[in-house]
Amino acid sequence: MADIAESQISKGALREIFQDPNTADKRHPFPVFQCLHIKPLTQTQQGTERYRIVLSDINSYCQCMLASQAASVMKDNTLQRGCIVRVRGYQANHVKGKNILIILDLEVLTHLGTSEKLGNPQALQVESTAGPAAPAPAAETAMSGTGFYGNSSHVKNESNTHPGGLPTRAAPADRYGNSVIYPIEALNPYSHKWTIKARVTQKSDIRHWHKASGEGKLFSVNLLDESGEIRATCFNDQVDQFYDLLQEGSVFYISNPCKVSLAKKQFTNLPNDFELTFERDTMVEKAEDTGNVPQVKYNFYNIESLQQVEKDATIDIIGVIKEVGDVSSITSQKTGKPYEKRDLTLVDESSYSIRLTIWGKTANTFEAHPDSIVAFNGVKVSDFGGRSLSLLASGTMAMDPDIPEAHKLRGWYDSQGRTENFNTHSNLASLGAATGRQDSTKCISEIKDENLGMDNPDYFTLKATIMYIKQDTFAYPACISKDCSKKVMDVGDGWRCEKCDITHPNPQYRYIMSVNVNDHTGQLWLNSFDEPGKVIMGMSADELTGIKEEDEARASQIFEAANCKKWNFRCRAKMDTYGDNPRVRYQVMSVAPMDYKTEGHKLADMIKQMGLN
Repeated sequence: MADIAESQISKGALREIFQDPNTADKRHPFPVFQCLHIKPLTQTQQGTERYRIVLSDINSYCQCMLASQAASVMKDNTLQRGCIVRVRGYQANHVKGKNILIILDLEVLTHLGTSEKLGNPQALQVESTAGPAAPAPAAETAMSGTGFYGNSSHVKNESNTHPGGLPTRAAPADRYGNSVIYPIEALNPYSHKWTIKARVTQKSDIRHWHKASGEGKLFSVNLLDESGEIRATCFNDQVDQFYDLLQEGSVFYISNPCKVSLAKKQFTNLPNDFELTFERDTMVEKAEDTGNVPQVKYNFYNIESLQQVEKDATIDIIGVIKEVGDVSSITSQKTGKPYEKRDLTLVDESSYSIRLTIWGKTANTFEAHPDSIVAFNGVKVSDFGGRSLSLLASGTMAMDPDIPEAHKLRGWYDSQGRTENFNTHSNLASLGAATGRQDSTKCISEIKDENLGMDNPDYFTLKATIMYIKQDTFAYPACISKDCSKKVMDVGDGWRCEKCDITHPNPQYRYIMSVNVNDHTGQLWLNSFDEPGKVIMGMSADELTGIKEEDEARASQIFEAANCKKWNFRCRAKMDTYGDNPRVRYQVMSVAPMDYKTEGHKLADMIKQMGLN
């Protein structure tokens, strides 16, 4: 089998690809190599895995990178060390004295499989045919494992020249003029004679500026293809030239001259190192065939998981609109300018809700009603007053999108979500900051030794594990009137609230739990009311009361499941009198899951301060 495999290898093809691409294209239209090594690299910002491989033509071997569309051979486990492959699409790069082959399309010849290395290949040493040209940053980034470009278009036997004189064979079925359709992720300042086929996913309003040096106007669009997304900006005359043409949702062929430069990250949330600037002669033509260009790409987080997302991160989210606030106005402390905003409340099947703010024109023209499903692309995570979200100027939203996530969400909401009670995020540190209080973190022994709450109410945070919850009086029947939570009495034909002077047909049960918690220094009893109780038990007091009335054994199991879990409690210590006996009561103000990543950073900082690192 090894002899048969060796006879199929395209001997000398690697040297010809880098040194004499025209000859390589004629002699080896689809070169065959042996894979000598496979190494996974770090994930990109979009979460895509990248792989570096080493290919041999028996005479030489060369480092290669698998583009995103070629990585399927790793996912289905067909590419193995030692196997024989046919390369159907590639791009050659010369980066910092190294020859790097980007594999755009790869076929594993399983019938030629062999486990032994064929021949005695040597590292390929070929000088770039273009002399000391600057390396293509995209390839340089690819070798570092921090990014890469790819293209899911079909690859056929058609050769072109990459900037720097190195060959590219990556011609998709779609063509425009005499240029190859480039993947967006392949664009860099050294790219020439390119055309991209991309969908406009977002278009900004026209903005004007006035400076001492002059004035002008601009707008920007986000452009998307199968490989990635890039921001493009039009200035002054190009605003008049392209604003009406570039419509959101439409697909266009865009060709240079069009400047590719480093992206200004303060103006975009796209994970692309470069951006485009349209010029007078930039060619833009609407595409009729749009089937192979995706709609907006999403990487959704569920609402519950936002507690673990870092502050100021940019994410995508989808949810059901539970509430739509009115448009209001705030004034920026930095600029003094007023901004209009509207707050939305989103919920999802994680049983959590979140506040999301939209701004400006988007806030004024928002028309979706409660119970609508909206997908947001490009929202910023904030921790002011607990986790919240804000739609960025470069972000987009889609009402009732035709995507699987939206259909699944609709099924859940219609079947059970309409009647659920939803938890909210409680970021303890930010809650203390929002109220102007600096709550220190205490262990249980410190709480007792420092006599917190003896003179004045004291607030503190506590990391502790629940050991026991009293089950006999965990909830009480409360008035269902708005802004009233007083206890109601069963008067036979209903439940009477003395405060409201109303008799209700049914009460709403609310938590009033006694929770015993432990840490490494001792134990403490905490009183927990309704909102913290919902977080701890994972359901409302109404639900748990109903379960206990029907099946006490099942209710006991739920209480047992709540034990031995560690939480971050924000508490108030306050002196109280019970039966003429004064004592300090510890009330849970809010509770949140442990953020182990943040806690780890805090411990690392403490170690550094103590000089123990």
